[in-house]
Amino acid sequence: MAAEADGPLKRLLVPILLPEKCYDQLFVQWDLLHVPCLKILLSKGLGLGIVAGSLLVKLPQVFKILGAKSAEGLSLQSVMLELVALTGTMVYSITNNFPFSSWGEALFLMLQTITICFLVMHYRGQTVKGVAFLACYGLVLLVLLSPLTPLTLLQAATNYHNGHTGQLSAITVFLLFGGSLARIFTSIQETGDPLMAGTFVVSSLCNGLIAAQLLFYWNAKPPHKQKKAQ
Repeated sequence: MAAEADGPLKRLLVPILLPEKCYDQLFVQWDLLHVPCLKILLSKGLGLGIVAGSLLVKLPQVFKILGAKSAEGLSLQSVMLELVALTGTMVYSITNNFPFSSWGEALFLMLQTITICFLVMHYRGQTVKGVAFLACYGLVLLVLLSPLTPLTLLQAATNYHNGHTGQLSAITVFLLFGGSLARIFTSIQETGDPLMAGTFVVSSLCNGLIAAQLLFYWNAKPPHKQKKAQ
């Protein structure tokens, strides 16, 4: 009976969350304080949680742009650089055969970032240019790009220049900040690659800067454009 009950649990955990030797250590020998295996379980679970969360992390930003029918305050250069960095992270991770749980959010964030990029162009009256950009991006998707691109520095410069954060979504900013912090741990634990860890350290610093600006400019409002007299 124990073996029958053990089957479904083992299929659920191995190899998605645990290697077989760790499953045996924790659930056969009942060594529940085995630190190396607990670290693997924590890292895998956290990584998959980040991947699952990334399905929705930028939707608040998309909905805020659609609701306002404006992308004021958003830096198109920042969005494009983030797209470049996400693509680079994907290509680098796939090339090095890193587990999907250590980088999978890049795929879903990339799709959402492309949407934001198009919306920024669309609401600036550059819809044709936006469609052309999507087509060009599709052609260069597999090009190896640097994962160390500073994702949010241009957004920070835009916020500072404007004196407000415009249509920047607080939910998206803080989810990105928290996710990048968690990714420092999971990248060290799952890949052991200093370049990947360094990427998320830089990302955390940049996202932290944007989060700090969001709090600083919380009550600042973009100036209303005066309508021309008829």
